[in-house]
Amino acid sequence: MISEKGFLARLPRSVSHWLGYRENAPKPPAKYLVHFWSFIAAFCGLCVIQAIFNYSSYFIERGVPGIIASFGASAVLVYGSIEAPLSQPRALIGGHFLSALVGICITKLFGLMPNEEKFNSLRWLAASLSSAIAIVVMQITETTHPPAGATALLPAVDEAVWALSWYYLPVVLLSSTILLVLALFLNNIQRSYPVFWISPPSVKPVLPQASK
Repeated sequence: MISEKGFLARLPRSVSHWLGYRENAPKPPAKYLVHFWSFIAAFCGLCVIQAIFNYSSYFIERGVPGIIASFGASAVLVYGSIEAPLSQPRALIGGHFLSALVGICITKLFGLMPNEEKFNSLRWLAASLSSAIAIVVMQITETTHPPAGATALLPAVDEAVWALSWYYLPVVLLSSTILLVLALFLNNIQRSYPVFWISPPSVKPVLPQASK
């Protein structure tokens, strides 16, 4: 079975470079370069998302917010802390999508209350339960991404998100994908991202040296 790194190594360098593969471990860039590219990448990533949702008649007609607030926090990880396990594609995409699914399902269950007044009085409980369950789901699936905790509670506390209903899922998935695509391009100009796609690289145990 071909490993993730082995698969990337077989691709042309012009492709594998932008998918985070490096034949040799790159040297850490200077701090000013990290700061510069973190700013550029976060600015561009968030601008692209808002441009798509704010100026596309397709999304405007469906009442899609300009941006789901939790993606501002995701930008911190995906563009500013790119080596962290919580910033990798599996966590970004999986964490947000699963949390959005949990949030919609839990809030819809609370929406079965006999009247809207009762539902509104318990939104706080739906929000708390959604985030708590989403945390466990992310732990089980190894997709923990802290900003996704907000993605889970938004259907219960944000009227615009609640109005999206199940359409919230493709909106979250598209937003995650946009952040990732911009990260692959901008993070790989003078840095390297991602560290892994599916599974973190295995660390070989250090064997104790035999005493002479």
